[in-house]
Amino acid sequence: MLKSLRNKRSLTDKIDSNKVGNNDQVVKKRKHLTIKSDTNEITSNSNWKPPNWEKTLDDIRKMRKDIVAPVDNMGCDQAADLNEPPEVVRYHVLISLMLSSQTKDEVNFAAMQRLKQHGLNVDNILEMSDDTLGKLIYPVGFWKTKVQYIKRTTRILKDTYNGDIPNTIKDLCQLPGVGPKMAHLCMSCAWNEVTGIGVDTHVHRISNRLGWVKKTTKTPENTRIALESWLPKDLWREVNHILVGFGQTICRPIGPHCDSCLNKKTCPSAVSNSTTIKKK
Repeated sequence: MLKSLRNKRSLTDKIDSNKVGNNDQVVKKRKHLTIKSDTNEITSNSNWKPPNWEKTLDDIRKMRKDIVAPVDNMGCDQAADLNEPPEVVRYHVLISLMLSSQTKDEVNFAAMQRLKQHGLNVDNILEMSDDTLGKLIYPVGFWKTKVQYIKRTTRILKDTYNGDIPNTIKDLCQLPGVGPKMAHLCMSCAWNEVTGIGVDTHVHRISNRLGWVKKTTKTPENTRIALESWLPKDLWREVNHILVGFGQTICRPIGPHCDSCLNKKTCPSAVSNSTTIKKK
């Protein structure tokens, strides 16, 4: 298993040791939100699976072992300070995820370091001016909007969750600036509970390139639903991390390294690109 995944387990082990704490919300039975697809494709109880998916995944694992991707050392699961109390660690995970949208891991990680140096906890963020918060998180993508999201979300955490974060997909998605991808990743990294696959732009792109969706999907949320219809649940946590790193280093959005990919002979996109080049 990858070094980064071992690091992730150390984070979740710490969190899992004290899930209840003082938050009354945590002791309630967790209710999970089923998010409907905006397509008419029926994905549940389907016998469809992409051909050779197990070998494809194993080859991606082999390639990832030899290459360190930004997500391995600077992903959202790496940004939390494990020396802090569990509820603060969970808050770090949530804030890192909120900052990550439209932002490279390196930029996000640097912003998190600045925030932690100024004391990244609920009370400090509420007392901090918008101007100061903006300067600390700049230049993450849409930083001005994220200042407002972080402030509003933190106020909700203080008033509703006793300074902790929600422990259900439904409640997480009701926080300003938090969508399904962030919510599922937050449940995995902050609560050590797998509720769904976190599908970002890399997972979305690669799943379509590999033919891991029965029909081409237009949004990450559609891709999540399509993947979950056939991929064994015990792989849901791994597939996000391994595909994100694969997309950052080899299967890049522009100029993918198909020539060095172990799946170049079976990947529909690699074969298609090769045919196109030959015709030219």
